Amino acid sequence: MGFFGWVIFITIAFYVVGRSLFVLIDGFQRRDVWSLIEFIVLYIFPFIIALMFPRLVGKAPIFAGSLRVEYIVTIFLTVAALGLWAISFASHPKLTWHDKKRRKELSRQIKLHLALVTGAIIFSVPFYWLITTSLKPDERTNMFPPDIIPMQQRQMKWGGEIRKVYITRFDGKDVRIIKLNELEGDTWEVRLLDGSRAVRIVPSARIRPDLYPTALWSNYSDALEFLPPEYKRGLVPLWNTVKVTALVIIGTVLSSSLVAFSFARLRWPGRDLLFVIMLATMMVPGAVTMLPVFLIFRWLGWIDTLRPLWFPAFFGSGFNIFLLRQFFMTIPNDLEDAAKIDGCSFFRIYWNVMLPLIKPALAALTIFAFMGSWNNFIGPLIYISSPERMTLAYALQLFQGAHGGEPAMMMAAATLVMLPVLAVFFFTQRYMIQGVTLTGLKS
Repeated sequence: MGFFGWVIFITIAFYVVGRSLFVLIDGFQRRDVWSLIEFIVLYIFPFIIALMFPRLVGKAPIFAGSLRVEYIVTIFLTVAALGLWAISFASHPKLTWHDKKRRKELSRQIKLHLALVTGAIIFSVPFYWLITTSLKPDERTNMFPPDIIPMQQRQMKWGGEIRKVYITRFDGKDVRIIKLNELEGDTWEVRLLDGSRAVRIVPSARIRPDLYPTALWSNYSDALEFLPPEYKRGLVPLWNTVKVTALVIIGTVLSSSLVAFSFARLRWPGRDLLFVIMLATMMVPGAVTMLPVFLIFRWLGWIDTLRPLWFPAFFGSGFNIFLLRQFFMTIPNDLEDAAKIDGCSFFRIYWNVMLPLIKPALAALTIFAFMGSWNNFIGPLIYISSPERMTLAYALQLFQGAHGGEPAMMMAAATLVMLPVLAVFFFTQRYMIQGVTLTGLKS
């Protein structure tokens, strides 16, 4: 099918799925047995038509040869869509206002969830491609159309050599073969692997690989084995990354929360002016400050050390300070006044009263700092040159340069680096959303 054919196909499929869910859920809510029976019969009828359709029109010129699967599925969806459309007009003509309101809300919820599921599937395709590619043999990674699941070509030992097994068709049945020689005119000399063991000449167009599902988990261990010896199977860059990330999180949370508390809860001369200047630093591109910061670290003698990667985190950043300041400002003043009456200092108020009240913001800040530090590539590229001080992001780039011609191993290495970030996201996404959407307590 062409582009417009696929558009029509997807449109019909969405209508059938959405309307089917509506009829099914509405029938269960009303406990209407006849609606459920109609729903079942409605699906059986298009299925029968779709199965009989090739026999009815198989001799037509447009369907000459074998009827493609997408046409059968399109026929099934079209008949089902027409049936669902007829049911929506012919059934239940008398509805109360309560039923109309409930059905309208049900229709809205189904459309919303279909859109969300579709978006989730689309955005998960690259991740699925990453995982499946990491489990494929290298010769199957660049095939088009790509394998939906990892596949590997069958092999066997013949004449003291490992040969690939292919499939061709003889006398109306599939036969496994091995290639002996390539001849002129795009033909192969092959040996049949059936009982006859005969030798045949077969056009290469009639031959396809003998594939079977596989999962080459050895790609992950091979990716670690091919790292340089000084990396100790990836433990050295992993430890460097963990150490830098931990220090970045500590520095970001402490410095940003202290400065934000000062801007939000303390009164001192020039506070508002300095806050505006701090916000203005968010408009300065990182490329502008890259060279001056490098010169400062070189003057300190910190080049080829991990200090430039975590030390700036102890000086805060504009966005983090602004986010925490907005949380601090929404905390009622009564809590701070009560703490002052009890004799608490400003630091005690900050530590024991304010920080526990902004846990969602601190959690979001921690997640952002973790992801930014774990995936940081520019910093190690600028400041690190020794292999024993490499972080994972930079080591992955060097691995790509050395093994870029081995896509499966490259995808396995990328998956290993990405796993901690995925784990943190799945277990803390609720806090990330709360930290961005909430604004503290209501006064």
